[in-house]
Amino acid sequence: MILTLIVTLLALNLPAQTMAFTAIEVKAKPFTQKDISDSFDKVFEGVEMNNGGVVLERFIAGRRDGMTHRIVFLYTLGEELMDEDAISPDKNAVFWGKMRNYVEEWGNSYSGRMKSWKEGDTEKMPLVHIWNISPENPVAFKKGHDKIVDEFADYFKDRVVGFGTYDIGKPDGASHWIAVTGEDGEDHLMLYDKLENEKKFVKLAQERGSFEMIKDFSVRILKRK
Repeated sequence: MILTLIVTLLALNLPAQTMAFTAIEVKAKPFTQKDISDSFDKVFEGVEMNNGGVVLERFIAGRRDGMTHRIVFLYTLGEELMDEDAISPDKNAVFWGKMRNYVEEWGNSYSGRMKSWKEGDTEKMPLVHIWNISPENPVAFKKGHDKIVDEFADYFKDRVVGFGTYDIGKPDGASHWIAVTGEDGEDHLMLYDKLENEKKFVKLAQERGSFEMIKDFSVRILKRK
């Protein structure tokens, strides 16, 4: 289980303050997903987030080392995600105590920043496809990424589209990531097929510069606070 990265910004574009994330991968014991989801609801019930959020996701494809879920914390650098007394010590202890019962193995954790972000409807499009990459020129890549999102705004309607960094605990050595949401696997494939048949998309993709593809994977958003 993991409180995941990738989803809970309220603005269409990033504010002047930098948003960051910390993700934790876990291998849940069989048949405990509902228990984890219920515990997630209880601990965060009525909790107000300070320009950030927490996401619980399940790995769909490309998972590593048998990990099944991840939790991602999203927050603004320099600010607390929640007020200090938002969750009582007793409630917090109960939650993590239950998690120890539901989790068979704790996996990797990693942190980074969002450099570009377009919000979307994650209830309508809960499947997130993520590419872990290492671009040759990150500045040029971001510029090209932003041009693609702007130029094909109709194609990305209702989708979360993000680009950012891995700064601590880089998974498989990747320095950056790209994320796009969709309804399901077929919806993602249809999007890629349409984009690849657009000459302008191909041109803009080339202008981003070269990059090393490290790994791609997909997760389904189960809960988002």
